[in-house]
Amino acid sequence: MLRDLGGWHLLIILGIVVLLFGATKLPALARGVGQSMRIFKSEMKADEKAAPATAAAATAAAAPAPATQAPAPTVAPATPVVSVVAPPTSQEQHPGL
Repeated sequence: MLRDLGGWHLLIILGIVVLLFGATKLPALARGVGQSMRIFKSEMKADEKAAPATAAAATAAAAPAPATQAPAPTVAPATPVVSVVAPPTSQEQHPGL
């Protein structure tokens, strides 16, 4: 879908963005996108570094629990379950027709 975008298409999209946001807001918009990308990359790197530590903690937590521990109580759903029934068709109302 995006493989068919050529240079002219991208120029038209850029022109529409300039018309929508105005030339004065574009630097602030680009700065915000850049900061968001930096934060995302740093969080991904921190997550990759924390992954081995959490894997070790997960294997330690997976040890069997003592038999004297009571099972966790079940929690009822917060919202009631509603059944939707379709109205009968004319043939169901009058089977002889």
